[in-house]
Order: sequence, then C-alpha cells, then structure tokens
Amino acid sequence: MQHSCRAGDVTFIQVWFGHLFIHLLCRIPSWLQGTLLRNGPGMHTVGETRYNHWFDGLALLHSFTIRDGEVYYRSKYLRSDTYNANTKANRIVVSEFGTMAHPDPCKNIFSKAFSYLSHTIPDFTDNCLINIMKCGEDFYATTETNYIRKINPQTLETLEKVDYRNYVAVNLATSHPHYDAAGNVLNMGTSIMDKGKTKYVIFKIPATVPEDAKGKNPLKHTEVFGSITSRSLLSPSYYHSFGVTENYIVFLEQPFKLDILKMSTAYIRGVNWASCLAFHREDQTYIHIVDQRTGKPLPTKFYTDPMVVFHHVNAYEEDGCLVFDVIAYEDGSLYQLFYLANLNQDFEENSRLTSIPTLRRFAVPLDVDKNAEVGSNVVKLASTTARALKEKDDRVYCQPELLYEGLELPRINYAHNGKPYRYVFAAEVHWSPIPTKILKYDILTKSSLKWGQEHCWPAEPLFVPMPGAKDEDDGIILSAIVSTDPQKLPFLLVLDAKSFTELARASIDAEVHLDLHGLFIPDADGDTREQAPSQEQPDRVPDCHVAPWT
Repeated sequence: MQHSCRAGDVTFIQVWFGHLFIHLLCRIPSWLQGTLLRNGPGMHTVGETRYNHWFDGLALLHSFTIRDGEVYYRSKYLRSDTYNANTKANRIVVSEFGTMAHPDPCKNIFSKAFSYLSHTIPDFTDNCLINIMKCGEDFYATTETNYIRKINPQTLETLEKVDYRNYVAVNLATSHPHYDAAGNVLNMGTSIMDKGKTKYVIFKIPATVPEDAKGKNPLKHTEVFGSITSRSLLSPSYYHSFGVTENYIVFLEQPFKLDILKMSTAYIRGVNWASCLAFHREDQTYIHIVDQRTGKPLPTKFYTDPMVVFHHVNAYEEDGCLVFDVIAYEDGSLYQLFYLANLNQDFEENSRLTSIPTLRRFAVPLDVDKNAEVGSNVVKLASTTARALKEKDDRVYCQPELLYEGLELPRINYAHNGKPYRYVFAAEVHWSPIPTKILKYDILTKSSLKWGQEHCWPAEPLFVPMPGAKDEDDGIILSAIVSTDPQKLPFLLVLDAKSFTELARASIDAEVHLDLHGLFIPDADGDTREQAPSQEQPDRVPDCHVAPWT
C-alpha cells in the first residue's frame, strides 16, 4: 500500500509492502538499511531563459531512505551559488559548459564589459550535478570544475562551497574519485598552465586526520602524490574517470581535447565552451600507468587507437601485467545528442550513436622485456586475448579484447575495486543512448542476465553487498526507474544481484527526475530515521522524456 503524508510544507512518500501477496513476492531484504543518494540535472528553464544542453541543468538531489522495509523519498535542489544567482535574477546568468550566459541587455556598457572580461579567464560554475563523494565523515555534491558543495545526506540541505584550488592546484577535477581500503579519496584533476606547464594531477584526501593536526578538515591535508605532463600545453585531454589498482593509477590521455585558447575567447565569439571540445581521430590514445609508491609514470610509452572513454570499469594486477576495463566509443559524438534542441518526440528514432559503447579489456606489461623482438606480443595472459605489441623506441601498441557491446554506466561490487573481479552491472545501451534495460555481465563465462520492462528507463544500477557475503554477487541492485508512460509511476527497483530477479519495487506518487550518479550510505554512516523528507519538483523538457547520463 502506498501512503502520502503531509506535515506543514513538508511532503514525504512512504511505501509499505503490507499486502500478503506483495509481502511474499515483493519484499525488501531486512538487512537493507540506509539511503540511496542520487544527483543529476533537474531544472532547465529559469524565467524566460533555457539551457542549451541536458547536462547543464541545475542540480537536483534526491534520495531513497530504506528502513525496516519502508522507503522514504525526498528531493531538493542544490542551493549552489549558481542556483541562487539564476533564481534571484530570474534568468540564466552563470554559464555552463553547453550554455553561455550573456549580459542582460538592460545593463550598461560597463557591466557588459566586465562580463566579457570575467569570461576570458572564467570562474567556473558550482552547479555540482554529476555525483556524490564521501570525504571523511562528510558528503559532497560534485561536478567537473574546481568546486564541490558539501551537503547534509539526511536533509539534502546545501552547506559550504569548497574550492579545490585552496588545497591542490587544479582547474578541473573528475566526479569519479576512488576510495582505498582506508577510505582515503583518490582523485585526478587538470592543472592548466601552472608554472608554464599543463599537468594531470593525482591527489589523495585522507579519510581521517591525526589528533595532533592543526586542522580537522581532511581537505586541508590533501596530498599530491603524482602527475603526468600533458602532451599539449593548451589542448589537454578531457577525461571523466580513471582506474586504480593496489599499486598503480591508470590514466588515458585520449584525443578528446579542450582547446584552452578557444575557451578563453568563447564568450566574445558568442559560442559555448563545449564547442571548444573536439575529437581528433588522427591522433592516438596514450595509456599512462603511474606507480602510486613513487608517483612516477612507467617509462614505456603505451598507446592504442583513438577512442573516447567516459567510464573506467575496473583494473587489477595479474602476473606482471596490469589489466583494465573501460567503456569505449570510437568518436566523441555522444555529447552532441543531448542538446535540448535534439530532445523531441523523435529522439529515440533519430538520435543514434555513431558507435556502440563497448566494454574493452586492455593488458599492459609492467616491465617490458627489452630482449623481446619488435612486433612480438609482450602480454601472454590466459585470462584475456588482449595483446601488447612491442615497437621501436620503447613504444608498445595495445590491442584490446572486446568483451561486450552495448552498455554504459558500469558499476561493480566495490570490494573488488582494483582487484580481479567477475561481474559488471550496467545499463544496456546500443545505437540509441537511452538505456532500456539493466544487465549483469559475467566476464568469466561471457554471459549476461537482464532486467527490463516496456516504458521503463533505468538509472545507473548500484550494487549493495549483503552482510557476510561470500560470493562477489551476493547482494542487491538498486536503480531508480523512470516511466515514459504517464499512467505508470516511477519506482525504486530492488533486484537480487545473483539471479537478477525482482525482489521489490517502491512506487513513488511524485515526479522523479532522471539522474546521473550516486552512492548508497548504510545506516552506520548516517542515520536518516528522524528526518521527514521534503520534495521539490524537477521541470520537464517539453514533449519528451529523455534518459541522458554522464
């Protein structure tokens, strides 16, 4: 039975599985206690102005709190400086990557001149709409600029704004950090023209701070432990994620590049920053392996064919080699599909990818045999057909094993991050970028299980391990499902991760927006029992229902 309660101006949705039939067949596991936090764009229109791109929308946080078989839903817009400035002006006044905000025509010439000057060396947005990061005991909404926003995971209240540049010299940073066994945050960012160099910086934020430390904020103890010099001073590679193993960092310097000179003049030329990002198919993808113990890249020059990777899946070390898996495209056209002008009733039919996202496995030798013949394969692992061919001048050309076509938004059992693993949980995506199914891919047997229903578009499937789990897939999958049928409610889907059968669904009598990424917080990390959820509605793209992601 579904019940909606109202207390003052606070609305919350509570779902019980009280009917006997549902109780027997659709029951949330009793051990599942905690909160699924999600993040993504929710508002694309401000006053009479509209964002150009789906990824530009103002961040809308939402959560599903699960306790004793009950599910509570709440949503709240991130009160970023960007949100506050836009809503106060009742128009878009802060530029996003795909939308350049231009001066109010009512402003005088001096105000307009200042706007042009400020965009030459831009202070990026703090519209943190991509993911949620855990840092020590705190949680942050993140994007790919130098800003993150601390949030309250129980109430979704927006707290302080944090500038990475106060702790590490980066202009951009990924929204896909890693966490080591101690809970330390490992992340990467791009430092543009710092002391005459453009670098990809690898940094660590400690999970805990020593008692005798001057400051208790873990960010104040951020440590840079490695860097890679960009091959181009003014055209660094765009990257959305990276890989880690126990001892190494895996970074792909792909030919998907930001032109810094064009970005600095974009405002004057009347174009957005996204127009300064281009795929160079004549170039190569360079594979950098950085030793975490020394902070130094391996001297061998590994490379592969031109490709675009948004999501690393996992990486691990095996018999003197480093194996890593990624979701790869053959070009950079994905971003173009999600301009709002393209999101119409014919989106599914007309917006087709020019390459299918493919799960590719690479293997690189950590120590190349100098006596190996040129042209020989210096990787001979029984677990993969991936090859690494030795060339002259200390170069190695890497050929991947193609594992599976048509998937994105990969997640794994994070206990196996940086280690050998077997299962990938992902959204099924083929020529259309819209995910319509959730899949479980078995790397060992090359088989898959799928869940899907008509008119259902799933979000990123997140794995939650069962207490005392013995097998890698002992646990459940959570995914927020948006219905394209206006007669069907959105719902939180609960799947048995081993069999991929449905255990339960919590339908929500409210409009749930399509999100990007997030995380699950067990109750031990944050008790949400006493908080009544508030709800704020996302706006809709006229005449369409789209499921973009990043």
